[in-house]
Amino acid sequence: MEIIKFKTNLKCNGCISAVTPSLNAIEGLKKWEVNLTSPDRLMNTEVETAETVDSIITAFKNAGYEAIVI
Repeated sequence: MEIIKFKTNLKCNGCISAVTPSLNAIEGLKKWEVNLTSPDRLMNTEVETAETVDSIITAFKNAGYEAIVI
């Protein structure tokens, strides 16, 4: 298990709701949470493989948002 952090452009709970179905469908993504109080809107994740990171970035893009590994 690996912990990966992302900087996102999510702004509210509605934004989180938009990406939730896609993130929950990613195999290998065990846990995720977004801190909306952080200026960088950081998302902490627990992933099984590096391929999972690409799937997370794609899920954000498909929902109209951005996630960048930090």
